[in-house]
Amino acid sequence: MKNSVDLLTMGCSKNLVDSERLMAQLRHAGYRVQHDPEVCKGDICVINTCGFIGDAKEESINMILQQGQRKEMAGPGGLKKLYVMGCLSQRYLEELQAEIPEVDGWYGKFDWPQLLADLGHTWDDALTPGRLLTTPSHYAYVKISEGCDRRCSYCAIPLITGHHQSRPMEEILDEVRQLVKQGVKEFNIIAQELTYYGIDLYHRRAIAELVDRMADIEGVCWIRLHYGYPTDFPWELLQVMNRHENVCRYLDIALQHIANPVLTAMRRHITKQETYDFVERIRNEVPGIHLRTTLMVGHPGETEEAFQELLDFTRWARFERMGAFAYSEEEGTYSATAYSDDIPDEVKQTRLSKLMRIQQRISSEVQEAKVGTQQRVIIDRTEGDYFVGRTQYDSPEVDPEVLIPIQVPDGQTVGSSLAIGHFYDVRITSADDFDLYATPIRESK
Repeated sequence: MKNSVDLLTMGCSKNLVDSERLMAQLRHAGYRVQHDPEVCKGDICVINTCGFIGDAKEESINMILQQGQRKEMAGPGGLKKLYVMGCLSQRYLEELQAEIPEVDGWYGKFDWPQLLADLGHTWDDALTPGRLLTTPSHYAYVKISEGCDRRCSYCAIPLITGHHQSRPMEEILDEVRQLVKQGVKEFNIIAQELTYYGIDLYHRRAIAELVDRMADIEGVCWIRLHYGYPTDFPWELLQVMNRHENVCRYLDIALQHIANPVLTAMRRHITKQETYDFVERIRNEVPGIHLRTTLMVGHPGETEEAFQELLDFTRWARFERMGAFAYSEEEGTYSATAYSDDIPDEVKQTRLSKLMRIQQRISSEVQEAKVGTQQRVIIDRTEGDYFVGRTQYDSPEVDPEVLIPIQVPDGQTVGSSLAIGHFYDVRITSADDFDLYATPIRESK
């Protein structure tokens, strides 16, 4: 398709926001833009890459090679230009340029204006709306900062994104107001380090003030917080959560490990006891909160005793949502130079499996406890015989969902009474390891 761009996004929601900004500029410049199409047909392809860990890097490289082959094989009307941007090209620009000559242009994570200039257009900072949403129209991600000043041993993100840079508060609030006008009701607030917000601009942690002001904007129905850090946590944020019904009782905060030797090796600047106290205080101050965390197994120096401490901590904390991954050595990080990757891959995978089996049981029990309760859900889509929605405790893409049968047991259909993007009160009727099943009670205003 002539004058058409396929934009393919790899990796996290932070990359997705970058893609949405570029898409708005491309459409403004006169291009037809498709995001992650099932079949790429545009004469231009832009790949927004991920460079976080080995698997993500491999996935991005495979996508580049796949589109490169498409370009080489293209006849009339085929792929004419292939551009690569994002984290992977930010970090490995020279190596990639030498190895994949099929790519017409390489750009870092923040070089979108140059990409547009190379297409013959000028970036318009005043463009409204500033993003072309790729999510369902009722929810969006809002990125409040770039970069990270933490220097965890295993993490390559600061090498890619640089130092923490907060966006001005008024700019963020204006974006939220604009998104509300477009019909967005749910706002998932994201950053590499959410709780550090404001240190550079206001010389204080300002995340609580930002969320407090955001919650007062008419039309903001849900605010959900992602990617915090436990050390020096701004406790006033929990007061904001308690004060506003539209701030979800949900907090995504990666804890990584619990054993003191591993936390020290990871350079996490927190101890085992402080971590236990941290989780306990959050649960005491916000009853019913759902915590999402990420844990790591196999960091250099993790003994069997340290791993058992991690299992015990997981059983105690009973995280409602948890992801885990095995350590992967990333060049340039502190751990790659200071430690030897001394734990065999098979041991890492065995530990990961044990950890996730425990979490699966916890998740199942957490979900089962909701049976018989009333929950407020937002409907995302229909799938097969169900409406698929989420509660305030469920972030898009990563968390459990609520399935509501289109046809209720007495044979009546509820299809005409439910609408995508609307809130409803439902009664939870059953649960499996992750998802819930429900019947509607009434629409929730």
